[in-house]
Amino acid sequence: MSIVNEIERVLDNAERVNGELNSFLSIERSSSLKRAAELDASSSEMPLKGFAIGIKDNICVKGMQATCGSRILGNYKAHYDSTAVERLKAAGAVVVGKTNMDEFAMGSSNESSAFGTVRNPWDTERVPGGSSGGSAAAVASGVVRAALGSETGGSVRQPASFCGIAGLKPTYGRISRYGLVAFASSLDNIGIFGQNSRDIADVLGVIAGRDPMDATSANVEVPDYAAELTGYINGARIGIVRDLIGEGLDPDVKDSIEKAIDNLKKLGAVPVDITLPHAKYGIAVYYIIATAEASSNLARFDGVRYGFRAEEAGGLREMYMKTRDEGFGAEVKRRILLGTYVLSSGYYDAYYAKAQKVRALIKQDYVEAFKSCDAILTATSPTTAFKIGERLDDPLAMYLSDIFTVSANLAGVPAVSVPSGLSSDGLPIGLQLVGNFWGEAAILRIASAYETAFPLVGKPTVFAG
Repeated sequence: MSIVNEIERVLDNAERVNGELNSFLSIERSSSLKRAAELDASSSEMPLKGFAIGIKDNICVKGMQATCGSRILGNYKAHYDSTAVERLKAAGAVVVGKTNMDEFAMGSSNESSAFGTVRNPWDTERVPGGSSGGSAAAVASGVVRAALGSETGGSVRQPASFCGIAGLKPTYGRISRYGLVAFASSLDNIGIFGQNSRDIADVLGVIAGRDPMDATSANVEVPDYAAELTGYINGARIGIVRDLIGEGLDPDVKDSIEKAIDNLKKLGAVPVDITLPHAKYGIAVYYIIATAEASSNLARFDGVRYGFRAEEAGGLREMYMKTRDEGFGAEVKRRILLGTYVLSSGYYDAYYAKAQKVRALIKQDYVEAFKSCDAILTATSPTTAFKIGERLDDPLAMYLSDIFTVSANLAGVPAVSVPSGLSSDGLPIGLQLVGNFWGEAAILRIASAYETAFPLVGKPTVFAG
């Protein structure tokens, strides 16, 4: 099949399922087919030649919208490619569309998008997770093999868990953030969704690496991730935090994680009990640091140079206020207010400075843990996908969806979520493997071996394949 025919099939599938899932905010038929024709005419070998991919709508793709799921950027189009997208294009990938997301990546359910809720392909009455729910739904429904998302506290891994696919958050600095619209700069990462770990490895090998446009990207060797997926994990030490397998976990999730430990033993892995004593403070620390950084990063959206501008403002100050009030949704405004509060005079030392000290302790916990293990296993989320609207009026319950994922962002270590089975009501459950710094190859090797030996049985109710 020619690349044009394959991309046309992908686009047809995207349009067919989007009415049910709302996973794409834009489907780029014209530019995709033009690029596909160019690739068909080219004799050059490329690692991702003809590979269809979706891009979360807070990652810049030249000439395409970049709304961040917000009214305040509803008419904005990017003038340049992010480094990750530039590298994907150079490798022959075809960007078929921009995917839906929680507004400015702030959310755990993809219900805060200004352009409508994304629905889970396994059960369209349930959320796909967030904030990268559109990318997760696009992959889970079989429209694309892979998609980019962003990760600040679990926004790739949690949707991957809810949608029954693989999702990677890399080490902070492994993938350039140039062209990613900032939420919390010290926590943000570009992450990858795939049908499986091999798809993730193929994409990561292309987009990872030092970038002079991002001072936080690291000049660290990029291994051949695909070659690392040997299927051999005999002797791999898997750290188990017993305190994280018990109270607060949905019974089906608990059973699944305990079974996953036994399954890994069958593959030759060795469970090792470890502790992460400060992980219990992760949610509190995360929501102080992330909101503080967001209150600063989002100050630039004021309606002056681009994006939405409120009408009938009496002056410049009123225009600022009305634009931000009308342009931002409730969750974004809540986090801006919280961030401004913890940075304000009299509260900085009590909250923000203290949170940074605890963040350092969380990072040190991981350093100590990896002296005795190669990867750490936890549930990705304490529950399976919840019903749409179920947690909108309870922000704390929504925030707790990320209780097992935020500490990896705070520490800067890599982590991957892969399916570990289905719940009693047929919903996917994810297991999380956290790796040492720059240890993506190790956790992808374990994840791939697990997926191969114990594949997820069943398909989503909305599936394009």
